[in-house]
Amino acid sequence: MQDQLILRVQQNDRSALGELYDAYSGALFGVVLRIVQSRELAEQVLQDTFVKVWRNAGQYDAAKGRLFTWLVNIARNTAIDATRTAYFQHYRKTDNLDSLVHAPGTETTNPDHVGVREIVDRLDDKYRLLIDLIYFQGYTQEEAAEAAGIPLGTVKTRLRFAIGELRKIFGEHHLAVLTLAAYLGVQAN
Repeated sequence: MQDQLILRVQQNDRSALGELYDAYSGALFGVVLRIVQSRELAEQVLQDTFVKVWRNAGQYDAAKGRLFTWLVNIARNTAIDATRTAYFQHYRKTDNLDSLVHAPGTETTNPDHVGVREIVDRLDDKYRLLIDLIYFQGYTQEEAAEAAGIPLGTVKTRLRFAIGELRKIFGEHHLAVLTLAAYLGVQAN
């Protein structure tokens, strides 16, 4: 079904793009929101993501990976690009201080993180640190390498190993593992 859907998008079928949006916008919005940390900006980035999907649908190759992984990578890269804009930098500087303070008794759990933290906590510290930086804090792999003081190649190797360990624990198709793998840019196959 996914292959048929992307094939229809590649053939400029606008209704297929709508179906693709309906199927994946929720998951992609969660990825984008984790990075930009603004609902308004996340909505704009999500729209930009689907514009890029429409324009670049011909570049999707099922032999290189799953459709979901391809979509997450577009969303993630678009969100990272958005954080580098002057608007975003200004927005972050002028953000209301009340939103930065955690009020006792209030819970601000991101629904996309529910269950993922517990899964990641089962890993060794060196893997948990990288997943925390990239998945929960929105760092790029390069930024995580710099923050952890390790080479980029080591970051990539540790992320692949961590996803492999999570698959052993939770199974190949556990949604949280697949989402985490796609977000981290680790091949889910």
